[in-house]
Amino acid sequence: MNAAEQAVTLQMASKLGAIVHLFKQCNGDLRADLQPWADDPHTRDLMDPDSIDIGFHLPGWSRRWQARSLLLQIRLYSDSEMPQRRAIGLDIVGFSYMSEQWRFSSIGGGIFSGNNLPLLELQQQLRHLSHQILEVLNT
Repeated sequence: MNAAEQAVTLQMASKLGAIVHLFKQCNGDLRADLQPWADDPHTRDLMDPDSIDIGFHLPGWSRRWQARSLLLQIRLYSDSEMPQRRAIGLDIVGFSYMSEQWRFSSIGGGIFSGNNLPLLELQQQLRHLSHQILEVLNT
């Protein structure tokens, strides 16, 4: 679900701002998009209400990122014992002009997959960033 739709409280809006700030530390030229999904009936049917989705766009294709755009999907979970949803993991996908280039999931080992992976230094930075994002959302 678009992050902008999840920012219904001041606390959540602050947390989303902190997440954008953390990502911009990896590359100050990143531009955040809190509404990466189109608002049409078909897209609405495909959206996951248990995720917070943020798009990031670079000014052009980046060799370091092996991408031009990124999609961050933060996975949320709630159960009957805890009414407040908590972040359990995240996925980051890197896109070029042509298609998906790589994918990272913090769930299940923090593995990168794809044909054109970001530089190793950036992979480590994104793994660390995923832990920071989960901390921000779960405090």
